[in-house]
Amino acid sequence: MANFAKSNVPRFSVDVYQNEYLPEEGREVNAIVTVTSTGGGTTGGMPLPVADLPVTDPGAGVVIMVDCSGSMDYPPAKMRNAREATVAALETLRDGVAFAVVAGTHVAKEVFPGDGKLAVADTTTRSQAKEALRKLSAGGGTAIGTWLRLADQLLASAEVPVRHGILLTDGRNEHEEPEELKAALDSCAGHFTCDARGVGTDWEVKEVTGIASALLGSADIVADPSDLAADFTQMMETAMGKEVADVSLRLWTPQGAEVAFVKQVAPTVEVLTERRTEAGPRAGDYPTGSWGDESRDYHICVRVPAAAIGQEMLAARVSLILPPPAGGTAPAAPQRLSQGLIRAVWTDDLVATTSINPQVAHYTGQAELAQVIQQGLDLRKAGDEGGATAKLGRAVQLASASGNADTAKLLSKVVDVVDAAAGTVRLKTKVSDADEMTLETRSTKTVRVKK
Repeated sequence: MANFAKSNVPRFSVDVYQNEYLPEEGREVNAIVTVTSTGGGTTGGMPLPVADLPVTDPGAGVVIMVDCSGSMDYPPAKMRNAREATVAALETLRDGVAFAVVAGTHVAKEVFPGDGKLAVADTTTRSQAKEALRKLSAGGGTAIGTWLRLADQLLASAEVPVRHGILLTDGRNEHEEPEELKAALDSCAGHFTCDARGVGTDWEVKEVTGIASALLGSADIVADPSDLAADFTQMMETAMGKEVADVSLRLWTPQGAEVAFVKQVAPTVEVLTERRTEAGPRAGDYPTGSWGDESRDYHICVRVPAAAIGQEMLAARVSLILPPPAGGTAPAAPQRLSQGLIRAVWTDDLVATTSINPQVAHYTGQAELAQVIQQGLDLRKAGDEGGATAKLGRAVQLASASGNADTAKLLSKVVDVVDAAAGTVRLKTKVSDADEMTLETRSTKTVRVKK
């Protein structure tokens, strides 16, 4: 009997875009892999058949971590805005989702439910959580690693496959060593995903983006605290759309081939190369986190053994893997959701071997764009105006060429653009902290290839 997907279970597809042709002795194969998950649904009144997907409602758990350090009282409206934003997020929770709220200072405390476990969202628990939030006040320091570890413990208390955190901070992580935060992130990685937000302009961009990167979530700035409620609502809506957790991108390569790098390149740039875990002979898994109804692009580079003209080989097999559900009585095998193939063909056709695939070219430029923005801002902070001008000029050129209008707009608040196509710019003499931090925080956001 065919296995039919329920309407709320995504179907996965893998599409590979590459120029498979290599010159004699050529070794490097580049491909853009587009992974798309779409909701179930019906076709002609019949369910869509899906061979290898679970048909049960996955369930979800969410922990909201709210900064309650002393700086949240300056101005006092900031703490009020944070409480209101948390209420807005709770109102966005769908019934049946497990949740908790944590107050973060130099220690982490459970605000609700307070018994070391998660509550189940319904009218009563939402009302109780809102009442508990009224008692939140600012005072103390900031040790974000303790917040994350408590969130991890709370999420582990519920048997839910989709586990998510939302973290808000307004300051630097001054009450624990950087190694302690890194250890906490290493401990939590793979257990839950986490969106991180910095409110105001007194926090450290690299700390917030580092948290989101390690836990496969999003990072952003909310410069005006009055915008927190809208941002929290949108974050929770996105979290509620996640239906399949812990999906891995598995790469199998033949004897003699090796993976040079794996990067997510849309909707943001995220290097996954060092996150590989071995998955059998010549195979490795790269984490992608939780999925809802969405599409992401990955740039994969494989080095293959050199070969003679006329030969061809499978350079890599790309599979999407879902681990077996926990708690089963008998060992279960991982599920392969979809797969694609990356090929290598050696030819003496000069036109074929020198052609660059449009998707590969586009995302190579987007990755460079993210890199030169970071380098330019770091040089600007270090007082190297010449170096900063050169890097940010290149960023303007890349943003213009790729049609990345959002990044181009953010760049225009830091530099005066003389000639976008040529990358000619002048550094602005006065730049607000909010504008500079917004550019840095959102530098990894990319645009898709123009069709």
